[in-house]
Amino acid sequence: MNSAGKAALSVTTAAILSATPPVAHASAPQYLGQWQAPHGAVFDSTVIGGLSGISYDPQRDLYYTISDDKSDHGTVRFYSVRLNVSDGGVDGGHFVSRHDLLDESGQPFGPNDMSVEPPVLAPDAEAIAFDGAREQLYWTSEGFVADGDDTDPAGLLQPWIRIAGLDGTYRGQFVMPPGIALSADETSGPRPNGVLEGLSLTPDGRYLFAAMEHSLYQDGPTADEQTAGQIRITKFDVESRTAVAQYVYRVERAAPRTGKNGVPDILALSESSLLVIERAANLPQAVAVALYRADVGHATDVLGMPSLNEASVTPMAKSLALDLNALDELEPLDNVEGITQGPVLPDGRRSVVLVSDDNFQPIEVTQFLAFAL
Repeated sequence: MNSAGKAALSVTTAAILSATPPVAHASAPQYLGQWQAPHGAVFDSTVIGGLSGISYDPQRDLYYTISDDKSDHGTVRFYSVRLNVSDGGVDGGHFVSRHDLLDESGQPFGPNDMSVEPPVLAPDAEAIAFDGAREQLYWTSEGFVADGDDTDPAGLLQPWIRIAGLDGTYRGQFVMPPGIALSADETSGPRPNGVLEGLSLTPDGRYLFAAMEHSLYQDGPTADEQTAGQIRITKFDVESRTAVAQYVYRVERAAPRTGKNGVPDILALSESSLLVIERAANLPQAVAVALYRADVGHATDVLGMPSLNEASVTPMAKSLALDLNALDELEPLDNVEGITQGPVLPDGRRSVVLVSDDNFQPIEVTQFLAFAL
């Protein structure tokens, strides 16, 4: 993409900051380079695309990346990918394997079918996290709300966090806390397509953080060009598979021409510190992507609080780590949706890898972006 094209697809993050902007962190991640998968490439009888989450397996030196394809271009699935990441950049990559994510009966999920009773609804897979100690994966579905009419019944598939083996087999699921249930009338709970987008396991393997992309209906508006938003980030105990805490994260206003700003993924640096992606995309007009450091600190635990408007709430502390739009050498910048830690670099720094979702559109790209912390 030429510089004019990049300008059309990006705007500086300065425009999305609120009246009291976060302060940039002293040690910003350094951009190393990227590798792009060819658009429309077919691997193991599936079209590569829709990659919305990523998680690194250091023992195998593999990245597990999940597709949000609802069985339109293949099965509900994840891939393993090998990238050649070093402090000198990204020297290529390739897809290694593909696995279906299976239901409780051991079968692949079928495509949406509203002509049967009950209707068949495919999960909207969005995030993935690898657990090396337990040799398993955690993955989210945003759920799905299907509008009904006189001939087709309405359908409702609730969001979930499920557990899968490395072969995609079903191993169980987490108990969702109150407030993360979709409502058919869309008056409470999550906004459709703005649910469980972010997922990350803490380095000690004890906790799993899950982030909403947008505000719950009862918590206020979604972040747009005029208004900031607030989402909930839930902390789950892995052993009990239950929520133990929940915190508010404030989302900045969206940059001009980008539509709505939200959180597509998170990376747990500890049991109290996160790297958070904020991304607003209205392609092909514009996209804005920034990384923030967020810390629990003195944040209010809002687990079980029906509405954030009912009490005084202290959000997570946050600071700007990196404005990706400000990197002239990062070209193009697309619809970034996933983040994970990568290998330790030869110079001792830790790498971080991001992945973009091309939405199976020719104007977008599937890119793996590498940074050094």
